[in-house]
This record gives sequence, C-alpha cells and structure tokens, in this order.
Amino acid sequence: MTDYAMMAAQLRALTEGTEWVITNLANASALIWESLDDINWAGFYIMRNGRLELGPFQGKTACTVIALDKGVCGAAAREDTTQLVEDVHQFPGHIACDSASNSEIVVPIHKDGAVWGVLDIDSPLTGRFTAHDQAGLEELVRIIESFI
Repeated sequence: MTDYAMMAAQLRALTEGTEWVITNLANASALIWESLDDINWAGFYIMRNGRLELGPFQGKTACTVIALDKGVCGAAAREDTTQLVEDVHQFPGHIACDSASNSEIVVPIHKDGAVWGVLDIDSPLTGRFTAHDQAGLEELVRIIESFI
C-alpha cells in the first residue's frame, strides 16, 4: 500500500522555498512517478483559455490540449470533482492519449476558489486506483494548492 504520508512529507520538502510553480509541478510529477506502482503516466494539465493545457509530467508523450467537455480530465475540471475511473474504456468521451491506459484518476487543483488545473494519473491495469489512492492524492493536491 502506498505511503501517502511519506509522499506528502517529501513533496513539502521538495517544494519548500521554491517559488516557481513549474519547478514544483515537475518535481511533484517525478515524485508520484517514482512512488506509485503500476502507472504509465503522471502529470498536470493547467487551465488556460478555457481549456486544459499540458503541464509537467512523467510518461509517454501526451495530449496537449483537452476541452472541458472531453475525457476524464475535462470531467474533473468541469464538475470540480475527483474522477476515479476503474475502466477508461467504459467512460463516455474518454481520450486515449496512450492506448495502454486502462484506469485513471484525476484530481482538480484550485486557486482562488476556481479550478486551476488537474492532477492526472493513468495505469495500464484496470481498477488500479482505490479510495486510499484518492484520499492520498487529494492530500498531495492540497499541498500543491499551497504553492500555486
């Protein structure tokens, strides 16, 4: 089971004293990539011009722009709720940036009360993400929200 308390402590240490958000998001995506088993993508999409645009990530090349009415990321941003999807192939409007992805979790990130972006993590395993993962990743996002 993933030790999210340890990851939170590591994220706080990595971002302490670093003001540039891109540096912090890059290290956050690397930390998630190194800490979670059975994932094939971990990174961020940032709201810009009414859509999500690719931010720092780890994994294969990715979709660069996601409309809010498309995919799991769009749903998370549009509905302002975490999306934990056991089987992305059953999700209406799923965007297949990597055909190897079978499950996904997306957590909205907020600034000044509005959705600023999302944390997106994909896995080649169906049903990879659990309520434990959701709680842990939502805690990491609260840390991220403190420096954006």
